Amino acid sequence: MTVSEDLKGRTALVTGASRGIGLAIARELLERGARVTITARKPEPLAEAAAEIGVGFEGRVLAVAGNAGDAEARAEQVRRTVEEFGSLDILVNNTGINPTYGSLMDADLGAVTKLFEINVVAALAYVQEAYRAWMGEHGGAVVNLASVAGLRSTGVIAAYGASKAALIRLTEELAWQLGPKIRVNAVAPAVVQTKFAEALVSAAQDQVERQYPLRRFGQPQDIASLVAFLVSDGASWITGETIRIDGGLLATGTI
Repeated sequence: MTVSEDLKGRTALVTGASRGIGLAIARELLERGARVTITARKPEPLAEAAAEIGVGFEGRVLAVAGNAGDAEARAEQVRRTVEEFGSLDILVNNTGINPTYGSLMDADLGAVTKLFEINVVAALAYVQEAYRAWMGEHGGAVVNLASVAGLRSTGVIAAYGASKAALIRLTEELAWQLGPKIRVNAVAPAVVQTKFAEALVSAAQDQVERQYPLRRFGQPQDIASLVAFLVSDGASWITGETIRIDGGLLATGTI
């Protein structure tokens, strides 16, 4: 079996996949042979994303719109995935928001609550749905999208970092509770050039890039390649890990 077919016969659900990292992950899983359901809040951009990545993969892409914070939407996305493709072997919790910046003393608590609901609680809820629908009986692999902000204090995106730290701990707890049939890992990127990180990228691009030993920001494909490895058989003895993918940033001690 070639590397492009190492996920053949498996089904993946990738949340927050209408653009950026999520879309790159969905495309990578397709290219490796998987069937893929993509989700996002807005139907139109999601349909466009499905059409974009579906070229050459007819019948292997399903788009199901819905808010990650809505229990009925999550249940429908999982249900339709299993109905359409017959399984749910891979779950990628990519959806994340960051509605609050700056000092925690000035943070709007409603925004912080919403941030944790989407970045942490919804991720757990998706795992529960996947477990009940397929993985509990058949096994599978889960990858949660964390952040280097969950590993080291940033000050500027403190609430977001706290939510990602919680997601990292959630990953470890799930790995312990769901093994040996289900593996659960996380990836923790530094700044990746996407619309989500537009403000961080544009604010001080030259200065920030010099802080990275590899002298560039991440690209969505960097993350997609790592996620595809973690859900493959090549990572069959890896669970409960958070893999840093940051161009060497944390090694410099500048964050």
